[in-house]
Amino acid sequence: MADLLPQVDEAAAGTASQISQGWYEQFTIELSDLEYWERFAARVAIFLGIALLAWLANLIAKKLVLRAIRAIAKKTQNNWDNCLIENKFFESLSHIAPAIVFYACAPLVFAGYEVGKERMQYGVYLYLVLIGLLVINSFLNAVIDIYRTFEFAKKIPIKGFVQVIKIFVSIVAIIAILAIILGKDPSKLIAGMGAMTAVLLLIFKDAILGFVAGIQLSTNNMVHMGDWIEMPKYGADGDVIDITLTTVKVQNWDKTISTIPAYALVSDSFKNWRGMSESTGRRIKRTVNIDMNSIKFCTEDMLEKFKRFNMISGYLDEKKKELAEYNTQKNIDDSELVNGRRLTNIGTFRAYVVAYLRNHPMINKDMTFLVRQLEPTSTGLPIQVYVFCSDKVWANYEAIQSDIFDHILAVVPQFELNVFQQPAGADFNTEFVVRSSN
Repeated sequence: MADLLPQVDEAAAGTASQISQGWYEQFTIELSDLEYWERFAARVAIFLGIALLAWLANLIAKKLVLRAIRAIAKKTQNNWDNCLIENKFFESLSHIAPAIVFYACAPLVFAGYEVGKERMQYGVYLYLVLIGLLVINSFLNAVIDIYRTFEFAKKIPIKGFVQVIKIFVSIVAIIAILAIILGKDPSKLIAGMGAMTAVLLLIFKDAILGFVAGIQLSTNNMVHMGDWIEMPKYGADGDVIDITLTTVKVQNWDKTISTIPAYALVSDSFKNWRGMSESTGRRIKRTVNIDMNSIKFCTEDMLEKFKRFNMISGYLDEKKKELAEYNTQKNIDDSELVNGRRLTNIGTFRAYVVAYLRNHPMINKDMTFLVRQLEPTSTGLPIQVYVFCSDKVWANYEAIQSDIFDHILAVVPQFELNVFQQPAGADFNTEFVVRSSN
């Protein structure tokens, strides 16, 4: 009994095929027996019926199927289905429904007219190729959006690689369209395009360079989405907001957009502030120029005054004890200030700045911490503060830095020092008034 089932199925399928073929042949004969205008009107009527059927298929696909898919996507916790819907993947896919109707019903419209049937089917092929290209592009756009939901997407952007796939798919689609229109074998068209390689390389030069640069940028971990980079040559100073096959877009701090060729990031130099962002502090590097005419040894009166500064009172006690022991051991004559070792107002001021910054809650003490003298210049003696702020947010960082130097500049005169400043017109006017009054 079991052996007879396949034979019954084959017999049934063969019978159905014969009935279908017989019906089509009968329909073709009856259509060919009509007059020309009657036959033409019949074909038009059949075509309009098929068009109506295709419209219904498209309506069902969009109104019912798509709505059902959107409803299911809203109930799921996955993000990928929402990305597919937002990029119109399913909507693009729904355009295949009317194409299938036209392809299946083409023999009815052009029954007995093989050339017309083939042309209609070729038209459906072209339509399917274009829809296929649209579907693939929508899917690849969704892949990019899904990929961006992962944390590592900022370190390894794939938009450039996806664009390469899009270009390849587009080339394949163009070859398929040409093959359908010309009625040629696609392999022969591909062989004929070998002679156009030089032209294609010239046309896609930026894309090829960008693709190679994208691989180097990703492999060498040179730039990520969200990195703050500086590239003065291209007027770029801000955050990377997009990395494509050929370009890198940077949103500058003034909200303008700078577009940099991707290969320029490999061939030219640029500054990436990612190291600062990933560290535990942001550098403060600024100098205060001291007028060298105000630098002097500390007298006892000055030291008594400085001891009232809480931050350096302990430092002064230890330093005075250390210097007294040294001068005693060396039998130094302390009747002259130049003999032996003595405290200076500039050294005491520098010790105060160190103590002030050590006690500042927003300074990272685990990173480089320097308060140093630089080489004297015509603008005075530079005292440089080289420390790191714990708060890396730009606005907060600038406010903290300003508060620190507000205090440092205000405290300079307390050590009988002067900040060097180029004389301005007001200074000369003041001097002229003083001399005139005398």
